[in-house]
Amino acid sequence: LMPLVTNDAFAKLKDRPFQPARDPALPPHVDFFEVLRRQDVLLHHPYDSFDQIVEWIEAAARDPQVLAIKITLYRTSGDSPIVEALIDAANAGKQVTAIVELRARFDEASNIQWARRLEEAGAHVIYGVVGLKTHSKSLLIVRRDADQLRRYVQLGTGNYHPRTARIYTDFSLLTSEPKLTEEVAIVFNTLTGLAGYPGLKKLMVAPFEMHSRFVRLIERERDNARAGKPGRIVAKLNALVDQEIIEKLYEASCADVSIDLIVRGICCLRPKIPGLSENIRVISIVGRFLEHSRIFYFENAGQPKVFLSSADWMPRNFYRRIELAFPVENSALRDRIINEVLPSFLHDRVKARELQPDGKYKRLKPEGAEPRAQAQWHFREVSRERTKKLTGSKKKLRADKLIPITVASDKSAAPAESGTDQQPTSTPSAKTTKQS
Repeated sequence: LMPLVTNDAFAKLKDRPFQPARDPALPPHVDFFEVLRRQDVLLHHPYDSFDQIVEWIEAAARDPQVLAIKITLYRTSGDSPIVEALIDAANAGKQVTAIVELRARFDEASNIQWARRLEEAGAHVIYGVVGLKTHSKSLLIVRRDADQLRRYVQLGTGNYHPRTARIYTDFSLLTSEPKLTEEVAIVFNTLTGLAGYPGLKKLMVAPFEMHSRFVRLIERERDNARAGKPGRIVAKLNALVDQEIIEKLYEASCADVSIDLIVRGICCLRPKIPGLSENIRVISIVGRFLEHSRIFYFENAGQPKVFLSSADWMPRNFYRRIELAFPVENSALRDRIINEVLPSFLHDRVKARELQPDGKYKRLKPEGAEPRAQAQWHFREVSRERTKKLTGSKKKLRADKLIPITVASDKSAAPAESGTDQQPTSTPSAKTTKQS
């Protein structure tokens, strides 16, 4: 289908171009390392430009104080600027380690080509882990700062692929937090065969203990609810298939834990069944951008825990892939996910369909005075306003064209979507995490 998308004959059918914004903490020509010594940065792609990740890796390749760069490469483009930067770093004498997954769907040929070029430049290339597919997205940079050797990491939910980063929604966490970066280094040592897996406190790693730790997090919400404490789970992912996870969610629902699941694709859980899953709500959002990020929120008796991950809740992710789930511990970034990102999805009344107990989907529409909110539109408008502030432009950006839609309120619809982009009349509330 891509030749159709790139054909100019269909230009009038396309969405108007969207230009991602820069994060205010990372203006042009910024010293990434100086920023990350002061603060963590959370990027929400494609609303925040993926070019910032590319620029950082390119800067690391040129920086004489950078000693080593390690990265997992699952999907890459044929003209990847990231791999070019890694080749430049290796040619400059830096230690470059690339864990390349040769079985990455759609990009097998590109990965083989880049792996050969990296080897020729002197990089240490590891062709995955025997019996497992390396699906995690992690970058580790070791730098000799003025005061000490310091690790910097980027952990993501999406691939190091500049093209898909413009049409997939994902998160990137950039940090130099010592304990988290140390654990990332341990993961790389495990994957490269330098050490066994010792178990970690912050990161959840598949196929080692990610599944069991997610189970314990769900059980804790169940137990808190039984003890009269607040219990709540919100999970956004691509697929929910794992049987034990589903059974634990049923147990939590029976204990009066409020559960919202945002599952873009297949969901084997049946919501709203009396006595089993009446406290579980499942929606699917399919819009202009492919919803690809995985977000997991646990109320934890008033001390919320938020994780981002490369993994869905599927047996293949838990047992047959290398996956990472990482915590968002910075309070400002965590609150942004809790108070803005998740509510925007849960309050979507344009692109959202709700899964019914019989397995069919019903397209949601505003009820009463409820706003006609759309999550992706909200994020795009926030990005555009940020661009206006950074550029100093006073010109009002034209809103997306409003295309009327027919809402089937009494009929069920499968979660499929046309390419047309509709605009809501207002943005979702940023304070409530549950839709009544």
